[in-house]
Amino acid sequence: MTTGETVLVTGGTGFIGAYTAADLLDRGHEVVSFDIRTDSEPLSRLDIADDVHTIRGDITDATAVFRAIEKTDATRIVHLAALLTNRTRDDPRAAIDVNVTGTNTMFEAARTFDRIERVVWASSSAVYAPPEHYEGRQVTEDDLVRPATLYGAAKAYNERQAEVYREDHGVSHVGLRPTLVYGPYRESGSATSFTRVIEGPALGESVEIGPADAVFDWQYATDAAHAFATAAFVPDEVISWPAYNVCGTQATLADVADVVRDLLPDADIEVTAEGECPWTHTMDDSAARADLGYDPDYDDLRKGVKRYVNVLRRDNGLEPV
Repeated sequence: MTTGETVLVTGGTGFIGAYTAADLLDRGHEVVSFDIRTDSEPLSRLDIADDVHTIRGDITDATAVFRAIEKTDATRIVHLAALLTNRTRDDPRAAIDVNVTGTNTMFEAARTFDRIERVVWASSSAVYAPPEHYEGRQVTEDDLVRPATLYGAAKAYNERQAEVYREDHGVSHVGLRPTLVYGPYRESGSATSFTRVIEGPALGESVEIGPADAVFDWQYATDAAHAFATAAFVPDEVISWPAYNVCGTQATLADVADVVRDLLPDADIEVTAEGECPWTHTMDDSAARADLGYDPDYDDLRKGVKRYVNVLRRDNGLEPV
């Protein structure tokens, strides 16, 4: 495996960005974070803030992006900067600027700078049609892409524009479709309202959450990060899809609550039938496993929840479970 390269991570001060930076550092690479903010609790909590060179910049400012690449001699890009589903719905114009035009800037950079060998970027399971279109079965990369949200539409457009840049300009890229990414230090996104079922009891807080039968694919943060870091370095010849499903463990909120109660018998959790959640898919990630070597460490739900609980308890001076 190639080592010692410089990787530019957009959105590198955020949740998945910080974990991806940590994974890349562990592999012996230099990491440059390009983000609209420079302070980062996730980077600090992971104890890598001093090891990551952070450049403050806006992903919608193409000149700033190009200057950062030129200044740092980056050879690979992991593009994670985005406005998530709720913010996309609330501010559609800003979302298109960030999620579509910002992603285009990454592909343009790879076309312009010959030394950029790969762009890995975050697509989403939101590119798929609503679940009823698939009759309850697992969806694969060969299935219908027909997003029902503007966020999903932006990601679907990016998948196609990525392929055009490969076909017309030889840009090497890999898109990944992560699921509900959970773990310590998540600060934003709709997932934060559901991970309270773990985080609250870990800190001795009571939690009421629902709907109980809502099924999510729970993907631990280090597994998602490992997928992005690995995809940045796989050979071109193994890539057979413009974007890959990368999954964790499917479980309802009630299932997760049961795991938490097993770890913390005094946990005060009420899981109700009330509440709203986005629909989710049952995805097949066998292509990512075969092509990219995706092999999650925390595909056992209990293992991931226990790790999450113990990191939070350690950080707050509590005994592990």
